[in-house]
Amino acid sequence: MQSQEIQRLRANINRRKLWDYIFIIVAILSLFVGILTLIALVLQLAISGVPRINWEFFTSFADPEPGLAGILTAWVGSCLVMLVTIVMTVPIGIASGIYLEEFARKNWISALIEINIANLAGVPSIIYGLLALGVFVQQFRLGESILTAGLTLSLLILPVVIVTTREALKSVPNTLREAAYAMGASKWQMIWDHLLPSSAGGILTGIIVGLSRAIGETAPLVTIGALTFIAFLPESPFVDFPSKAFAWLQAPFTVMPIQMFNWVSRPEPEFQLNAAAAGVVLILMTLVMNGLAVYLRYYFRKRIKW
Repeated sequence: MQSQEIQRLRANINRRKLWDYIFIIVAILSLFVGILTLIALVLQLAISGVPRINWEFFTSFADPEPGLAGILTAWVGSCLVMLVTIVMTVPIGIASGIYLEEFARKNWISALIEINIANLAGVPSIIYGLLALGVFVQQFRLGESILTAGLTLSLLILPVVIVTTREALKSVPNTLREAAYAMGASKWQMIWDHLLPSSAGGILTGIIVGLSRAIGETAPLVTIGALTFIAFLPESPFVDFPSKAFAWLQAPFTVMPIQMFNWVSRPEPEFQLNAAAAGVVLILMTLVMNGLAVYLRYYFRKRIKW
């Protein structure tokens, strides 16, 4: 009886190991299918778009003639919108994460707030566009401007920044907090001088990942009235400074994804090449932001010595 029980146990273990191997093989095959599909799409985009990329393509306005059309207003608009998004998101997101993790009492109110923040991170972007349309455009009368676009994208990625900030703070050992208190530091001194420098790598990574998502968003910006064709740049902040230093915040705008959508919707094949070239530029901008995140994470983690 004992030998039969051992044989059944071994057969059960072997069967489970077989299912483990099958799951691993399926997972690896799924990974390769996704990676190969992505590589094929990117290569096709690069083959079509790279020959169109030149200096005139970066410095020319949108034009009805495909050979003369460029992405000047699109990439400038993307940079300005992302600047507003960074200014609005970083301090609010980090401060909210610090409060929820270090100061908020652990009761049903804070638990409700945490659940809602986690849920907001998965809300479709079009919902944020409708919210911005009702609040920023119609209620606050900000119009279809760069400021409205930056605030909209800030709402979109703010939950991501808050969640990643909290996770970065949780990763810091409690011994660091206890050592700071033992040396007579106040709670704010402990957070500012020890906790934030130790968790800066994770916080910055979350911020850059959120911005990488925001730079490719189209639906919320279309909802608030972003232009598909614009042939002028926002007013420079250095002209008539300081009275009109922030006039560019009220300027109309377009961004790279919307410019690509405009070109893709046209029947001429030359515009399809322009859209592919703009897609290559957008991918490069996203890769640069993610590369910056990896570098900053490595840089801060290298400086940390617990």
